Amino acid sequence: MTLVKLRHAARAIILDDDDRILLCRFAFPHPIVPAKNKVVWAAPGGGVEPGETLLAALRRELHEEVGLAVDADPPHVWHQEVVAPGHAPGYDGVVNDYFLIRTTSFRPRGALSDDELAAENISGLHWWQPRDIAEYRGADLFSPRDLTTPLTMLISDGVPDTPVRLGL
Repeated sequence: MTLVKLRHAARAIILDDDDRILLCRFAFPHPIVPAKNKVVWAAPGGGVEPGETLLAALRRELHEEVGLAVDADPPHVWHQEVVAPGHAPGYDGVVNDYFLIRTTSFRPRGALSDDELAAENISGLHWWQPRDIAEYRGADLFSPRDLTTPLTMLISDGVPDTPVRLGL
């Protein structure tokens, strides 16, 4: 039996009072990203370090990337597993756990410098209306690819009883 090595990450679905979602612009060549697509918009967050809990990783990543302090334990709303060699360098895939954070709109600016963000392939942050994601026809991708469906359900139905399982 072959063991699968997955990269675990904690991510935040940050929604403001107008139900806009804050996404990071990741710009990089990546094996899972088609050559014509160089940008992926994804929820802020990142890898869980050894000995770190999901929520501790989430708090650290949000402080670093967007400058948001999270005191309470946000609800766990989505779970995603992607087993695809090459999806994350050095791993056979990823496990993303998403937590919902409701906040007033703010200008995102984390503790990392622009150079440090660039080293993590983050080249911008943007508040998106769900309809703008649904209607987007450009070359950029979203993660998950069908972000609109679970996002619309989350906004209309509220926090699920158990985390919703997402596809790629």
